Amino acid sequence: MELTIKYFGMLAEATTIHEEQIQTEACFVSELIKKLKDQYPKLHQNDFKVAVNQQLVDHNYFINNQTEVALLPPFAGG
Repeated sequence: MELTIKYFGMLAEATTIHEEQIQTEACFVSELIKKLKDQYPKLHQNDFKVAVNQQLVDHNYFINNQTEVALLPPFAGG
């Protein structure tokens, strides 16, 4: 399947890109994060949330046919 990965804020700085398309098999968010951290080692230095199709998900979420994954830096409410 093809995923669009979007990086925001300091995560875009760590990867030097804002968006990319990747081909991958269905997987858990944790597996995708490991793959991205292997590709972009600077991601290890950052905390972030993951959204799939604009819904925040945890690392146990199974990605099987979604098309958009966003990596979001920590944010504060107020």
